[in-house]
Amino acid sequence: MRHPEFPLSEQLIYLNHAAIAPWPQRTSTAVSKFAEQNTLFGSYFYSEWLEKESECRTQLQSLLNAPSADDIALVKNTSEALSFVAYGLDWHNGDNIVSSSEEFPSNRLPWESLKTQGVEFRQADLNSAKTPEEALFALVDNHTRLLTLSSIQFASGLRMDLEKIGAFCKRHNILFCIDAIQSLGAVQFDVQACQADFVMADGHKWMFGPEGLAVFYTTPEARDKLSLTQYGWHMMKDIHNYENQPWEVHPSARRFECGSPNMLGIHAFSASLSLLLEMGMPTIETLVIEKSDYLIEEINKNTQLTLLSQPRKLLKSGIVTFKHNTIGNDDVYKYLQKNGVVCALRGGGIRFSPHFYNTQEEMAEALALFAKITA
Repeated sequence: MRHPEFPLSEQLIYLNHAAIAPWPQRTSTAVSKFAEQNTLFGSYFYSEWLEKESECRTQLQSLLNAPSADDIALVKNTSEALSFVAYGLDWHNGDNIVSSSEEFPSNRLPWESLKTQGVEFRQADLNSAKTPEEALFALVDNHTRLLTLSSIQFASGLRMDLEKIGAFCKRHNILFCIDAIQSLGAVQFDVQACQADFVMADGHKWMFGPEGLAVFYTTPEARDKLSLTQYGWHMMKDIHNYENQPWEVHPSARRFECGSPNMLGIHAFSASLSLLLEMGMPTIETLVIEKSDYLIEEINKNTQLTLLSQPRKLLKSGIVTFKHNTIGNDDVYKYLQKNGVVCALRGGGIRFSPHFYNTQEEMAEALALFAKITA
């Protein structure tokens, strides 16, 4: 039986939340209501829309355990937020940035582009030391200005010990930047516990939000280290004084929002966040890990398949990657998609990423397809 918030087609088994998630029913309803209101009344209810914008910030503050909603900016995507950091900091020739060799391009390209400023981008092989964290630390020296990392690696599902990394960065006076797109909405996340300076994440994966809207968290101290790279009316302190001359930059994270807000996206995102907060992230994380544990157990039992993910005992994620032992990944992917299993080609194999509402029965149905696959 389908979850009431996820009336997906009966022809599909949706195991692709690490890429793009389906919307909950409440999100679809919120978008429809907003569209109808805008069609019938134009901007008449704009003051209510601004209240929804404020609510969305508060919801994200709660999801991240941020000290204040003033630390939350609503930006277009993860890449934009990472670029704000990369091009906002005052770099010096000889500085270096430490990261991993497993990062999604969003958390690699902005840093690599700083090569023209004499900044070195160091990528750790997370398997080269006793722990992934120690592999990162081994690349740090007196010229390391920032450590940037995905909280969970998109291909392998490797979940990092963020509190350990954050404590290390604080001891060594290194800025800590986290791409949390594979954590938020799937597992518990606490910006204060991990002592992050910058955190960013699109809403369209585990948070069930729309594409084109992301959260960008900064501490006040780190925020003041960033020079602004975009300017517009929305980032002024006195935002509605349109003749404001001279003007001041907004003291909060809103300084990174240069223009008109994505009100349609905000209504959708807020609706999706309400589901996560109603259920509670401890409950959601437990359910997500239960699903991935089941997949791992069944994949390990299947002699046709090889598990590629290496889950950590106390740091598990919702991503499970595996391959078929005799049939190529492209053929396996096409076979699964043809049979209604929505998944992804990642990390040298097939990536399943179930969410809390997926059932054991449908995951078993997806795995049972391997009994019929032929080269």
